[in-house]
Amino acid sequence: MKPTNPVFTGIETTVFETMSRLAMAHDAVNLGQGFPDVDGPRDILEKASETLLSGPNQYPPMLGLPELRQAVAAANKAFYGLDDDWASEVLVTSGATEALNDCLMALVEPGDEVILIEPLYDCYLPLVKRAGGIPVRVRVTPPAWDLNADALAAAFNDNTKAILINNPMNPTAKVFTQDELQLIADLCKQHDVYAICDEVYEHLVFDGAVHRPLMTFDGMRERSVRIGSAGKTFSLTGWKVGYVTGPAHLIDPIAKAHQFVTFTTPPNLQKAVAYGLGKNADYYDGLAGELAGKRDRMARGLEALGFGVLPCAATYFLTCDISGLGLGTSDVDVCRKLVSEAGVAAVPVSAFYGADAPGGFIRFCFCKRDEVIDEALARLASYLSTPRQSASV
Repeated sequence: MKPTNPVFTGIETTVFETMSRLAMAHDAVNLGQGFPDVDGPRDILEKASETLLSGPNQYPPMLGLPELRQAVAAANKAFYGLDDDWASEVLVTSGATEALNDCLMALVEPGDEVILIEPLYDCYLPLVKRAGGIPVRVRVTPPAWDLNADALAAAFNDNTKAILINNPMNPTAKVFTQDELQLIADLCKQHDVYAICDEVYEHLVFDGAVHRPLMTFDGMRERSVRIGSAGKTFSLTGWKVGYVTGPAHLIDPIAKAHQFVTFTTPPNLQKAVAYGLGKNADYYDGLAGELAGKRDRMARGLEALGFGVLPCAATYFLTCDISGLGLGTSDVDVCRKLVSEAGVAAVPVSAFYGADAPGGFIRFCFCKRDEVIDEALARLASYLSTPRQSASV
């Protein structure tokens, strides 16, 4: 038979799905995949339900309902001082992953180089390749996750079409510094490069850290697109409602890609998200504060068990050094042991690198109920305090 597309044929199942399946098989506490275990605000759910029943439930405008696009533009203004034309510079998508796909399909041509900063979210690499792009990786490594200025500068050349940056960053929980963002902006302007900015964790920042969109830097407004996610902002990951903001000359081709991928997003969810974006600052501060408390709860427990907990400035995730636990040096093997023997699922950080990944680091998700976090810590404590035998998974 004729071959299928090589980008996707034989590609491994995402590590998040793999660990979630193992968690189900072993009745484990799932701290691998990044989703909250409670739904978001009740009033947003009620708005979606009311709108579903009252209708209409037919095709909404391809770019998204006007009220949601207006709400996105208003939020961009309120939080970042951006002046976006909701009619021509905001696009609604069925999730941030679709938004990434649309941006890459619209902006990248075969043979273009696309800079990726790894560790990277697992969809980035296949999406770049499927668009015909050539991935160029620049690495940040634990424990500091500092961006090497020389390595980044060396990655840019005349063939560079775009840089894809995740800020705040999954899985590192890093918030890029002003100096790092300025460097990226300067290099984009110098080499005439687009910036595709995955900013889905924009409101999940802690301890006074400030998220600043790359789009707000001088000279970046006309060459940047910014991706947001209602799933992360309102703890409704299953809704898959995302949005892209950018200059009209970039949103236009991105919208054309979107037109032939999903075309639109359920109208009741769009109306509910528009309502949610109108919440005042207390909601956003409360969300970040609650998550910071969960981070601290888990961090204290893991540190007491001997895990080396790395700093966490944002997102849902804690990265831990496992070198002092005597469980082995392979993060993949350790995660398999923990899910099968301890009953706790985590994710190996090496899964977020293309090759030659630093070993000895795993990632836990802390956006869970306190009792779930406590149960996971109790299972880990019991496992680490008793003699262990290796198990195959």
